[in-house]
Amino acid sequence: MNINATLFIQCLVFLILALVTMKFIWPPMIQAIDVRRAKIAEGLEAASRGNKSLEEAKASALGFEKDARVKAHDILVDAEKRAQAIEVSAKEKAVVEAERIVASAKAEAMQEIVRAKEALRDQVSGLVVAGAEQILGREINAQNHSDLLAQYKNQL
Repeated sequence: MNINATLFIQCLVFLILALVTMKFIWPPMIQAIDVRRAKIAEGLEAASRGNKSLEEAKASALGFEKDARVKAHDILVDAEKRAQAIEVSAKEKAVVEAERIVASAKAEAMQEIVRAKEALRDQVSGLVVAGAEQILGREINAQNHSDLLAQYKNQL
């Protein structure tokens, strides 16, 4: 075979193959590559949006955390104020109750002192009358007796 004819046939086969490839194979392949490129670009855009959303979510979470900490701190401060107010109120009530108890005890002690004095007056007046009876050697009548007792009570 002749090299020129072989080279010519090979060129012709190559051109036919190139034309078939350009007409039937190349367009679907380019279309598939474009679709793939669009999907990749779409995926990268979605990833970028996801990263932005993640950053926004992190910032929002930090804001919520700060707000929660501030609210928790405010609640603790309120609780401490309430506890102090309750403590002060309890102390005031305790002081008032203690003063009331002391006043009651003083009044009761004064009543006991008065009762004791009355009892002593009665006993002393009875002893005085008995002593006077013995000294006089006679009994005093009941009216005189009660009058004398009343006088001695008043004097004591």
